[in-house]
Amino acid sequence: MIRRTAERTTAGARLLRRTAVLIPALNEEEALPAVLAALPMDRLHTVIVADNGSTDRTASIASTAGATVVREPRRGYGAACLAGIAHLAALPTPPHAVAFLDADHPEYAASLVLLLDPLARGADLALGVRIHPGGPRGNLRTHARWGNRVVLTATRLLFGHHFQDLPPFRAIRFTALQRLAMDDRDWGWTLQMQLRAVRHRLDIVEVHAPHEPRSRGRSKISGRLGMSVRVGAKMFFTLARERVRAESAERGP
Repeated sequence: MIRRTAERTTAGARLLRRTAVLIPALNEEEALPAVLAALPMDRLHTVIVADNGSTDRTASIASTAGATVVREPRRGYGAACLAGIAHLAALPTPPHAVAFLDADHPEYAASLVLLLDPLARGADLALGVRIHPGGPRGNLRTHARWGNRVVLTATRLLFGHHFQDLPPFRAIRFTALQRLAMDDRDWGWTLQMQLRAVRHRLDIVEVHAPHEPRSRGRSKISGRLGMSVRVGAKMFFTLARERVRAESAERGP
């Protein structure tokens, strides 16, 4: 079930102490400090920076700011997320919810309560649809915006559900996340989570979230056309693989 809301309450603020923040990061020493500074570090369950093989000061900056650094040298956005999740699952008291943030957008950190409000009211997964004053999809480059639209259309045709975006800014109940048994190790991570959330009939909410240009550095994906093409190819592979898996699950053993 998919619900959409732009409402904001104080419910999310009450959920903070039970929420972990997971930030995958690769060579983000320039952008990461602003993101960590915008987080209410002392009010969160824990803040994880999953260092994905950085060769700069990303790890030391995160540690100095009070974040827990989890190292995953094998490159891949999903690989970094999986390492962070494994760390959280091994804690004596795992978090109630996990929010995923990019290391280069401090406005996400400042808007964390937007995602936590729906979870506090009973949702399983909240997606931060990228919006800026000029229109939807935030400040995505043209090729990334069109690629996003094509993948979302294919998602609707193959899975029968309409999403507004494939945003990296999202929060999910930890027990629901574990049910999804995520295993994508790179660019199919966000899409796989949304597709599996549909399969598992999670209560999904989409909220409008601010999206500004990177504060520092250059995007690893949308800033380069060639990389965007590779990511798009992986998205379609993910769609096909998850469709096959869904059909196999429906048939049963």
